[in-house]
Amino acid sequence: MPFHRRASQERRWRPEQALLPHISFEDRLVHIRNVRDFIFHSPEDYTPGYRNNTYHLDRLERVWFVLAPFTRDWRGLAHSFLSFGFSDAQYISISVEARREAGQRYSLLKGALRQYELMYVIGEERDLIGLRAVTWDTPVYLYPMRATAEQAQGVFLGMLRRAQKLEQRKEFYNTFTNNCTTNILQAVNAIAAPPIPFGLKILLPGYSDALAHERGLIDTELSLKAARASFLINARAKATIGQPDFSCRIRG
Repeated sequence: MPFHRRASQERRWRPEQALLPHISFEDRLVHIRNVRDFIFHSPEDYTPGYRNNTYHLDRLERVWFVLAPFTRDWRGLAHSFLSFGFSDAQYISISVEARREAGQRYSLLKGALRQYELMYVIGEERDLIGLRAVTWDTPVYLYPMRATAEQAQGVFLGMLRRAQKLEQRKEFYNTFTNNCTTNILQAVNAIAAPPIPFGLKILLPGYSDALAHERGLIDTELSLKAARASFLINARAKATIGQPDFSCRIRG
């Protein structure tokens, strides 16, 4: 029975999810090992790559909410993650994912039945954003969030500490209660007042941008419809995927 299954880090993982990030802190510096930097030529053809990077917390200035609906026909099912920008032109994405074994595909039902472990993928934007916007050609929205540098740093640290704990304490992913969007919600609510409640727009994360827009969390004066059109970045991502300043160019 699936409920008797125990979480493990010792499985034959898909190559792009094989390595967990390792995080260490030194005063205001964050050292991250295994920052993912794959180059995807097609969904199943890629050049693996990982980096060991250091980030200075005092240089972290901005945070973006990335939303990628699974299909163009219905927004309900989607993947969401956060990207962070530093004053020294560094960018990094943190994506909470269902960790799958080699050959295993994602399923909503299996995600509710302890079939996937939970993992934090920390990677370069040209990997995590480029994979979805260019290789998979799913719609990707890059929303700038209305947050101070201190608030952005608080969310960043919260997610890093959660990823750090997952190295030692294994957990199952859950489609409804422990997924990409609920983990973002947990990190944001640790610093937000009032907290954002769990509801239908979290359960159906493709509509989570509507919730963020309603609460004034997206840094824009545009209507939701206009914001979705403005912050859809697929065309810019496709035009600049091979450029070293990919992160700057997708922001227009």
